[in-house]
Amino acid sequence: MKKGKLYIVPTPIGNLKDITYRAVEVLNEVDYIAAEDTRTSKILLKHYNISTQMISYHKYNEKKRSSELINFLNAGKDIAVISDAGTPGISDPSQIIIKEAILHGIQVVPLPGATAFVPALIGSGLNTDNFMFVGFLPDKLKSKNELFLKIKSINSSLIFYESPHRIFSTLKLLKEIFGDRKVSIARELSKIYETFYRGNLSELIQTEIVEKGEFVIVLEGYKTTKMSDKEIIEKLSSLLEKGEKQSKAVKIISKTYDLPKNRVYELSLKLKES
Repeated sequence: MKKGKLYIVPTPIGNLKDITYRAVEVLNEVDYIAAEDTRTSKILLKHYNISTQMISYHKYNEKKRSSELINFLNAGKDIAVISDAGTPGISDPSQIIIKEAILHGIQVVPLPGATAFVPALIGSGLNTDNFMFVGFLPDKLKSKNELFLKIKSINSSLIFYESPHRIFSTLKLLKEIFGDRKVSIARELSKIYETFYRGNLSELIQTEIVEKGEFVIVLEGYKTTKMSDKEIIEKLSSLLEKGEKQSKAVKIISKTYDLPKNRVYELSLKLKES
C-alpha cells in the first residue's frame, strides 16, 4: 500500500490573509489536520471554508499522538500538521512526528510560509547576512544568564522570543551582559498594533513599551572593538578625573568596550606612574 504524505503547513501569525494558496489547497485535500489547538485552528479553517477533520497534536500528547499519526500515514492517509500560528517545528510541536515519519520512510513535505522571526529580523535594520535564532528564552533568571554568557561573543544578529511581562527585565540583563548594543523589538507582527522599537539597549530600557502581545527581540551581534592604547588611556583619565576609583574605571572601560581587563589594568598602571 502506498504511504501517505506528512505536510508541515505554516499558518498566519496574526493576519488571516498571510497564508499561501498552496497551504489552503493542502489543508482542503489532506485526510486529517493535526492541530496544536483545534479551537484556535477552527477560526482559520472556517475563514477559508476548510472542513477537513482535525486531530489535536500538541506538546502534551506529542509522543502518544505521533504513533497514531504514523499508523494513519502508513495506511495511505495524508496528514497536515499546523500550529496555533507560524511554522510548525519552529518553537512549536512537530519535531517528533517529523523524525518518526522519516524513520518510517514517509515523505515529509514542508511548505514555506509565515513565521515571526523573519519579518522581525528584516524590519530590525540590523545585519541580515548572518543571524542566530535562539527562540523562546528560559523562564528562570539563572538559565537566561547562562545562555546570554554562552552566546555573548557570537558576531551574528541574535533573535529571541520573549513574553511581555519579562521584556524590561530581559532588556536590562542584555545590557548588563552584552553591553549597550543596538536592538530592535517587534511587537504584534502582522496585527493591528504592529510596532517596532529600535535603538540602543539603554534607550529602549527608558522607552514606554506596551507590555502586551507577542515580542521578538533582535540584538546586534558581537563586534570586535579596536582601540589604541592612547584611546584607552584617554578614557581612563576621563573617569579618574571625575573621581572614579582606578579599579572601577578599569572595570567600566573593559566592560563598555569589551576589552581584555588585563590590558586595561596595565594601561591604568602606566597612567598612574606618569
